[in-house]
Amino acid sequence: MVRIQVRLTLLFVVIVTLVLAISGSYTQYCLGKDLESGSQRLREGVLTRLQTSLPSALWDLDKSKVDSIVAAEMLPPELVAIRVYDSSVGLFSGKARDAAGRIVSIASELVVAGAPVEANLVFRDSVAVSASSKPVTVGKVVVNFSRAQIDAALVAEVRRKVIEVLLLDSILVAALALSLRIVFDPLKQLRDGLVDLATRGSDDVEELPDNRRDELGDVIRGFNAVQRKLKSIIERIREAEDAARRSEQQTARAMDELRRAQESLLQSERLASLGSLVAGVAHEINTPVGIALTSASVLKEATDEVLAAVGGGNVKKSDILRYLETAGESARLIMNNAYRAAHLIHSFKQIAADQVSEARRHFELREYIGEVVSSLQPSLKKTRIGIAIDCPDDITLDSYPGALAQVLTNLTLNCVEHAFDADTEGLIAIGVRRDGSWIEMQVSDNGKGIPADMLDKVFDPFVTTRRGQGGTGLGLNIVFNLIVKQFGGTISVSSTPGHGARFTLRIPRQTPAPDDAAGAEPAAAAALP
Repeated sequence: MVRIQVRLTLLFVVIVTLVLAISGSYTQYCLGKDLESGSQRLREGVLTRLQTSLPSALWDLDKSKVDSIVAAEMLPPELVAIRVYDSSVGLFSGKARDAAGRIVSIASELVVAGAPVEANLVFRDSVAVSASSKPVTVGKVVVNFSRAQIDAALVAEVRRKVIEVLLLDSILVAALALSLRIVFDPLKQLRDGLVDLATRGSDDVEELPDNRRDELGDVIRGFNAVQRKLKSIIERIREAEDAARRSEQQTARAMDELRRAQESLLQSERLASLGSLVAGVAHEINTPVGIALTSASVLKEATDEVLAAVGGGNVKKSDILRYLETAGESARLIMNNAYRAAHLIHSFKQIAADQVSEARRHFELREYIGEVVSSLQPSLKKTRIGIAIDCPDDITLDSYPGALAQVLTNLTLNCVEHAFDADTEGLIAIGVRRDGSWIEMQVSDNGKGIPADMLDKVFDPFVTTRRGQGGTGLGLNIVFNLIVKQFGGTISVSSTPGHGARFTLRIPRQTPAPDDAAGAEPAAAAALP
């Protein structure tokens, strides 16, 4: 309340001060104009009188008369000095006002204060100038006028106005201080009552006295009624707050348990993906290893037969030729299947090691995508879905290959599970293009597409269209978290039902530090080709 009272007082003081300042400025302006007009009239009158009286005295070289005329004109305090010059002699007579205000003669050319005004002295007596009737310039007069009186009058007026403003402001402040107490004293009581009601127990707050019979009394009586009502409400609110506090604690515990469960499910999903990869690769390796083992057994039996024949000394050319044919075919089968198994083991070893270690390293993107696709062949073998890769050979990343393998695996298997029906022929295309220090990767399919009501929720956790059929709804959520948090990139999805879906990934060629991964697109290192 004090601050409102002070602001109101300041407002009135400022308004009154502004009004008086404007009025005083106008008065000061008018006074200045009047003083300037009077000074101009004085200058014109002095010059006129001097031009009238001095030429004849100067023509007669009557110095005493000139001095008396000059001394008479020096009576107004606005005149600082009057100097009369003869056209042939020079300074003829001069009077000046000293610092004490006395009029003294000027004996030489001294620097005189004030604004000088110069006028020629013309003698017009035709008899004195012989036969010529033209006026003769006999000299000049220089008059120095002072503005000190004008400035002093203006300063005095300003001082008077300032004193007047200060006096009126003081009276106004005193009047407002007394009058506003009538309004603000009851308001202070209301304020104190509200503070007590907010900070103290409702039972400890007493009602305000309501003996006033004016508008403020009605307000106080209304406040007392509200206070009585608030006491009952506050009691109910306290009970509700206690219940809400207990519920909040229970909710916090439930959220912690849910968060831990979600993290556990995410980790289980990643490990399940790796386990599925292990099972598929193991099953796929079993065939070439079995063929190689069988071929080695056949080769060993043929070798034992040839050795027995050689030992008995009854070896035949046909036996040797048959052995060579068997050995050649067995060697070819062993080499082909061993190479196939080695290729699968190499791809699986690199992908599995990357996913387990989550280490950062440089790698060729085209080659690594091929290894990921090779590791997925066991899962794709029983389908009619093909994978096409369109990626330049000269793109190198400084990133996390295990996380990228997880992203490609989840996106590919998501297409296999959701985009195509069983025994439906389809195509999954992985396209990569360079965009400065970034790459843009598109994983698209020509399957069923994503329903419009699911398009905005595909990256949310536990959102799936195959609930109860093995779907957890975490695959794309893992992809989103890896792209945004670990790679510092972006991912978006577009789809038209019946025409497939397209996932567009943008990641830097050099993954930023963990603190910068969620920021704007940082520049990749220039060392990458």
